[in-house]
Amino acid sequence: MDGSASTDRDFKAAIVIPVYNHEAAIGLTLARTMEYDYPVLLVDDGSSATCRDVLIQLERQYGDRVNLLRLKQNGGKGAAVKAGLRQLLKMGYTHAVQIDADGQHELADLPLFIATGQRFPDTLVTGYPQYDESVPVLRYYARYLTHVWVWINTLSFRIKDTMCGFRVYPLAQVVQLLDQEPCGNRMDFDPEVIVRWAWRGLPIESLPTRVNYPIDGVSHFNAVKDNILISLMHARLFFGMLARLPSIIGNRRHG
Repeated sequence: MDGSASTDRDFKAAIVIPVYNHEAAIGLTLARTMEYDYPVLLVDDGSSATCRDVLIQLERQYGDRVNLLRLKQNGGKGAAVKAGLRQLLKMGYTHAVQIDADGQHELADLPLFIATGQRFPDTLVTGYPQYDESVPVLRYYARYLTHVWVWINTLSFRIKDTMCGFRVYPLAQVVQLLDQEPCGNRMDFDPEVIVRWAWRGLPIESLPTRVNYPIDGVSHFNAVKDNILISLMHARLFFGMLARLPSIIGNRRHG
């Protein structure tokens, strides 16, 4: 671990869950999350009326433990996460734990993720998915291809997985990054933000975590649109890496 260990700094974490038409899954995901007694911000990414009504009811059900941020239009997962991170910083939180609405993340690992973020408050903590034999081969190798590009664009193997949405973000640092650098608004957000974080020489910790398939079987990954956006992102990052080459090498020497 190359982060700064601390037990004295104030640590105030909340969970952010981007939601788009996961009305069948979000109730169970939220119930499991609430077992760990952390405040939750649901970000409605322009969902349908059905999902919107479910989210409003959940906010009422849990009282002040759950807040709902509603976006007028669907902007994509990345746009929803960005809005949630900015909102939590305004609310006075120091860290945000990002999880998906569809129940794919192993929430039994939540205490470990938060404890790691608390111990190393300047570190981006990210999940490193552990798959079983049921994972589709095409999905597995598509993710691996993205990892290869990230290793090229960071000149490092320290990021073990780039697409897992189970993360702990130090809010002040990540919001500053988002204000200063572009990051994708859809499924390209997760890999892009962690590359730009690495470019700044900021610490990253990967924790193994089991991945489940979505409770409701709904995936918002658009095979054409999102793959095009991810390909454009890799190209953008590659040329960005070339422009930053001296500073990237310098950060590695001093990291």
